[in-house]
Amino acid sequence: LRWQHPERGMVPPGEFISVAEDTGLILEIGHWVLTEAVRHIVKWNAYGLCDKSDLSLAINVSPRQFHQPDFVLQVLRILKDADVSPSCIELELTEGMLMDDLGSVIGKMAELRSHGVHISIDDFGTGYSSLAYLKKLPLDQLKIDQSFIRDINSDSQSDAVVVETIISMARHLSLDVIAEGVETQEQLDFLIEKGCDAFQGYYFDKPLPANEFAKYIEAHREKYRA
Repeated sequence: LRWQHPERGMVPPGEFISVAEDTGLILEIGHWVLTEAVRHIVKWNAYGLCDKSDLSLAINVSPRQFHQPDFVLQVLRILKDADVSPSCIELELTEGMLMDDLGSVIGKMAELRSHGVHISIDDFGTGYSSLAYLKKLPLDQLKIDQSFIRDINSDSQSDAVVVETIISMARHLSLDVIAEGVETQEQLDFLIEKGCDAFQGYYFDKPLPANEFAKYIEAHREKYRA
């Protein structure tokens, strides 16, 4: 998500999402993002760039958005109206979100997963990581925060140990794991060696507008599918 400001140009989310959270505008923005994401899935399917079995689009969800009483109904309604399978989306939640009314959070996560929606914990390792809550959560995936990926090939082995531990823990909990912030071949090689499932970062490409992303899929889908 980027804000195309008439004077400041392209403004990254880190500069306006917190304001949107504080003012409540995040609810409208979040609903728009969900709707647009699903609309693009339909569009890409129609163009033959992907099919319903091999595309899963990850969508960040804000705490304020997720804690709406009717959030689950909103998600299911958007999917139904577009005739998109729930398995085509993955909702990314932050660790901090889980600590507020854990029982309600687990209930919503379980309901979403019962309909086929995938659930991921974003920026894992930067919040209140705890096996006590992690083993209770109906999850599909952990996303390793880029702050741990940045220095995994440095002389200091602390980040490498953390990353390897998260991957091993995910394996034992039957969770997929994705690393964000991958920028070099050396980082990618390390993660592949340790058994990481998927990768995200500038090594592959920078954030793209939807039409350019469609071209990227067309050019690379056979490579990444293999």
